[in-house]
Amino acid sequence: MNKSQPTIALLHWGDLIEDFLDTIGVSFEAFCKEMTGGWMFGYINALKLVGVRTVLFCISARVTEPITYTHEPTSATICVLPAPKIYHIARRQIPNPYGWTLKEALGEDVRGIRRILLLMLKDLSPYLATPLVGLARELRREGCQAILCQEYEYARFDACVLLGQLMRLPVFATFQGGDFQLSRWERPLRPLTLRACAGLIVATQTEVERVQSQYCVPSAKLARIFNPMDVANWHAMDRAEARVALGIPLDAQVVVYHGRIEIHRKGLDILLEAWARVLCDRPERDLRLLLIGTGSDAGELHQRLTTMQLPGVMWRDEYVRDRTVILRYLSAADIYTLPSRHEGFPVAPIEAMSCGLPVVATDASGIPDILKGGEASGGLVVPRGNSMALALALGGVLDNEIWRHELSQRARCRAVECFSIQAIGKQLREFLIKM
Repeated sequence: MNKSQPTIALLHWGDLIEDFLDTIGVSFEAFCKEMTGGWMFGYINALKLVGVRTVLFCISARVTEPITYTHEPTSATICVLPAPKIYHIARRQIPNPYGWTLKEALGEDVRGIRRILLLMLKDLSPYLATPLVGLARELRREGCQAILCQEYEYARFDACVLLGQLMRLPVFATFQGGDFQLSRWERPLRPLTLRACAGLIVATQTEVERVQSQYCVPSAKLARIFNPMDVANWHAMDRAEARVALGIPLDAQVVVYHGRIEIHRKGLDILLEAWARVLCDRPERDLRLLLIGTGSDAGELHQRLTTMQLPGVMWRDEYVRDRTVILRYLSAADIYTLPSRHEGFPVAPIEAMSCGLPVVATDASGIPDILKGGEASGGLVVPRGNSMALALALGGVLDNEIWRHELSQRARCRAVECFSIQAIGKQLREFLIKM
């Protein structure tokens, strides 16, 4: 450990790290050895570039004592802390703490006094997941000078603000899409913890307006900083070579999506409806839709594809850890699409823009900020939940090669100018490290 470097503690959203990794089929070993990209490792790389060391703290029910690992691609320290015993007890009663309703959380319907007790436990369980004593010990051992939480609209943020007050450490948080609350305890606690925290990193203007209106957060506590992207080392490979490797004809027209397979949140039902319209209007063309990723709704997506029998759909149903493989899929495509109903500030479209792909996306939070000015930034923004609008936009870009080429150039320029890790790293350091 280099004690001369300022050090930031980074904590993930959600109760347990395996709650995320299990849904995408990634082992913790693979997470440490191979996983890159996304907001988490983008932040780590950007901070590293400006001389700030990051320790990633993960909470797990699969360890019994703190264990330290090294994330091989970034050399960052990963400290895995055991979940508190009381959380284990709660989790046995509430197997899905992320369920919107008690029935979703339990997997069954309950009545009477048991329902009341389990509702109380469901609201409490997110606050039991953070091992405050163990975290405090490791924060001191690692020499952390500040705490950064992935989401401020989550119980872990409240717990960390309390810990920060006790340890006299500043606590910050980012916005990555969590503008909802799972526990009724959050409503009275959140205004207090937002008042006590050191600052919030919010990339989207709509979210800035929301937290200012709902919580009266002063502007001085808000930093408009985008999620970083290693644009310099992330650019398209030869398209013909990529298509040969993937078995895609050179004369085909290709639309690509990569990300988690969550039907409603990611708008994949809308994408399939739009794709059916695109195909119907262009029966003589060889059109391909590439889907890369997996998630909690993979089974449902398989069923939809079987029922709809859409030609040209190629789906790689796995979480692809090799970024070269992602790059190959993006390089083989003509257009990137993001049909989401809900986002925070997604990295995936910036990866596509770095490869020179025009983006056709919905107006979910974050997208209008990434594609500020729409066509001027290399993309089209359509209303979320509207398959007709998405189909018309995709079809329009597919039909006009000259326009598509112009959008491609604008997309790459926008990525280079606004999302590079060099620029974002400097902004993060200035906001997080008060020296």
